[in-house]
Amino acid sequence: MEGVEVPPYFLCPISLEIMRDPVTLPTGITYDRESIERWIFSGKHKTCPVTKQPLTEDLDITPNHTLRRLVQAWCAANASNGVERFPTPRPPVDTAQITALLEEAKRPPTQLAALRKLKAIASESDRNKRCVEASGAVNVLASIIERSMCNSLNLEDEICDGMESTSATEEALAILCSLQLSDKSLAGLIQRDVNFVELLTKVLGRSSNRSRSYSLLLFKSLLSVFAPARLLSLKQEFFEEITKVVQDQISHQATKAALQVLCVVSPWGGNRLKTVQAGAVRVLVELLMDEQEKRMCEMMLVILEQLCACAEGRAELVEHAAGIAVVSKKIHRVSRLATKTAVKALYLVAKSSPSPAALQEMLQYGAVSKLCLLLQMECEGTTMGRIREMLKLHAKVWRNSPCLAPRMKTSYPLNW
Repeated sequence: MEGVEVPPYFLCPISLEIMRDPVTLPTGITYDRESIERWIFSGKHKTCPVTKQPLTEDLDITPNHTLRRLVQAWCAANASNGVERFPTPRPPVDTAQITALLEEAKRPPTQLAALRKLKAIASESDRNKRCVEASGAVNVLASIIERSMCNSLNLEDEICDGMESTSATEEALAILCSLQLSDKSLAGLIQRDVNFVELLTKVLGRSSNRSRSYSLLLFKSLLSVFAPARLLSLKQEFFEEITKVVQDQISHQATKAALQVLCVVSPWGGNRLKTVQAGAVRVLVELLMDEQEKRMCEMMLVILEQLCACAEGRAELVEHAAGIAVVSKKIHRVSRLATKTAVKALYLVAKSSPSPAALQEMLQYGAVSKLCLLLQMECEGTTMGRIREMLKLHAKVWRNSPCLAPRMKTSYPLNW
């Protein structure tokens, strides 16, 4: 389309691209349907982008057939210049279609086919996602997961339609994840008669890797509406299953989601101890050895630092042959956050669990040298304070040790 002048009224005010499916808001402004729906539903904006007038929740979008015909005619007239004619857009899905599919999804013979159709519809646009959610799909999908998991638990020693049940669970979880549920719908899941968090925990331990991933992603969304009391009530089984997901590395997305969940839930009350008892310290240390991605390293170090706030976590880190070494390795050349959290983890060990073996490992694996180097660099105030305190506490062990590089001894404060 190079060199072809496009009439300005054919361009969407948001994306500045030619409108394929022009629609008009109650404010009188016309937009491309995909662009305005993304603005409203994904961006969660409540005003018209041009007029800034407020928009109601039951947004009335009117197709602008006249403008669409003009755009199509212009495309046809400029076909010789490389302009392609846009296909006629499909009419948007309506509540009646969704309701009919949900009724089919409730009946075992048509359940799987209906769920797959529903997933395809939801994937087409943000508007479809909101339509599916508004049609009561969340309750239906949650009930399907509940029944499927209860059947699998009750009939696990019998020959039954387990594969069909597993597929239904997977499809229902996939749809719930794709909908990007509102806080109201997420809160509704938590308030169901059946404990939905425990149900997701069962999925994590008894299902396919895809179902485990979807379950984890859905739980991550639920965290946004969790009350502190619910975070404190998470059971040991939950931490064990989350840790297994991290260890199994079933997918990059699932591992990242599991780490994000642990970052949020681990610091609360007795959750540190539950996370440690689930074997998280060992798993994180072993993954951190070879991890190169900045964000993944940061999250692993944040969790290790949180776990080092309890004696059991520090003991696990020190007892692991690579524990001190891998944290020391990540002090430099990852990010400021990684430096901060790695220093704090070592600080908690050096201050509260300074066994001779731990102090020697910090020397042997270069942690002390790196701490001395950080004194010469710009560093966040709290981190600098922790470094100085560590070096002061263990000056007798570290300052004159042959393990400390000679050039670093000159950085060791002389008055300590």
